[in-house]
Amino acid sequence: MSLASPKGSPKMAAFPRSLSSIAASLAVLAMFLIFASWLLVSYPIGSTVRGYFYSVDRKIVLPASGFNQSAVNDVDFVDKNSSSGSNLKAPVLSSNSSFVVDNSGNARVSITSSVAKDSLPSESNVELPISSKDSLVDSKSKEMPEKPVELPEPSLRSAENEVGTSSSASSKASDINSVDSGCDLYHGNWFYDPQGPLYTNNSCPVLTQMQNCQGNGRPDKEYENWRWKPSKCDLPRFDAKKFLELMRGKTLAFIGDSVARNQMESMLCLLWQVEVPKNRGNRKMQRWHFRSTSVMIVRIWSSWLVHHSSEKFDFAPEGVSKLHLDAPDNSFMEFIPNFDVIVISSGHWFAKQSVYILKNEIVGGQLWWPDRSRPMKINNIDAFGISVETSLSAILTHPNYTGLTILRSFSPDHYEGGAWNTGGSCTGKVKPLATGELVENGFTNIMHKKQVMGFKRAVKKATNKSKLRLMDITEVFGYRHDGHPGPYRNPDPHKITKRGPDGKPPPQDCLHWCMPGPVDTWNELVLEIIRREFKGDQNFSSED
Repeated sequence: MSLASPKGSPKMAAFPRSLSSIAASLAVLAMFLIFASWLLVSYPIGSTVRGYFYSVDRKIVLPASGFNQSAVNDVDFVDKNSSSGSNLKAPVLSSNSSFVVDNSGNARVSITSSVAKDSLPSESNVELPISSKDSLVDSKSKEMPEKPVELPEPSLRSAENEVGTSSSASSKASDINSVDSGCDLYHGNWFYDPQGPLYTNNSCPVLTQMQNCQGNGRPDKEYENWRWKPSKCDLPRFDAKKFLELMRGKTLAFIGDSVARNQMESMLCLLWQVEVPKNRGNRKMQRWHFRSTSVMIVRIWSSWLVHHSSEKFDFAPEGVSKLHLDAPDNSFMEFIPNFDVIVISSGHWFAKQSVYILKNEIVGGQLWWPDRSRPMKINNIDAFGISVETSLSAILTHPNYTGLTILRSFSPDHYEGGAWNTGGSCTGKVKPLATGELVENGFTNIMHKKQVMGFKRAVKKATNKSKLRLMDITEVFGYRHDGHPGPYRNPDPHKITKRGPDGKPPPQDCLHWCMPGPVDTWNELVLEIIRREFKGDQNFSSED
């Protein structure tokens, strides 16, 4: 006898159970997806990790979880294996870091140590928020705080390392790599940077011997480490790769006297560290070509920026330099359509013997005036102001020039107790002047004033599409009496470097600048001005 079958088909009986199982599975899956989505939104691990190493500004910013002073001891780099299998290196806190508080009040540790080329992106400025641990916060097991840790206004530098404040510095340092386009670059203070210069006197073959202070036996080196900090922003360290990329296919020309040459050599030394250029110069101009980006660095000598000759003129005899103050120097004017950026400067040659001609008439002279009964109409300071107006006006009205012109203001000298030829000295100066120590130099002040007046008058005459900017370094560098070669002008091991028994100082140079040294800051400023212009920033006025 067989058992009776249940009602209906076995397949029909099993169907409802399968359907309910599927429905239950879908419900569980949906809940899992919702939970996973919430987790990823609230804690985006993947994007955070990518941001550490591939962010646009190339900074590493990790979550903070409280503050512990023991965390800020040292900065090392340790290997961390990424999920892709590549060996990335992640920073851990160690002892040479410094506190940075950004504009939002976020406390961070600034790491300025150099790292291996294959460990991080090319910029070596890395930032970490202050952690409560001695090692990195594990992003997979620690929760991100609701807001960054805040500290009560710590300073980027200790007070004892701040000197030369030309205006009160901001109480909170800005992000170490960010630069406010509208920030005044010329008011701030000098601070000691233990990271040191980007090159040495031995790593730049074009350095003029007179500016090779270490090679000439100068015993101290701290003058190489002081960097300029604007009050309301940071001036980044010179980035040679960024400069060459910004200037790709363009030409930068330095025009002026030996101090302009000093700046041009500084620029070459900074760039030389990433690429060795090819010398394509001739008798009319020095030219250095960087093949990777087709950038050309040019230098043209022009002592006074105006036309000069030594031929006899009226009652001025042959051999004395005649300056035609209303005619620009054609030694550079004939080339300016080929330049994209010009850094122009002058002033110190107006202390030398010369005759001043204006509208085809002798109107004055320096260390030369044969007829004492006739008053001069123009002295050397007025002549300097006129020469600035003449040369800049010629550039701003040239029909074929559309580039950027940067007027570097008068570079102060630091001869104390006399002039360059009357026993002036800067012997023994080893650090910048502190606030309140700056000694006003009447000649420097009036030369700067006349230069700025000539600049403003030239702006009013502009007719072409070129741009003119004032790089006003005069007051900033008034604090750097330590940055000159002084008696260390040559490698002679027997040279006199100290005052004699009678107190008379040795022959010395308190006008040009040691390399490396403060002069490298000029090119940090040049790079920042170029960045602002080429990036399209519009809030940098022509008189900033």
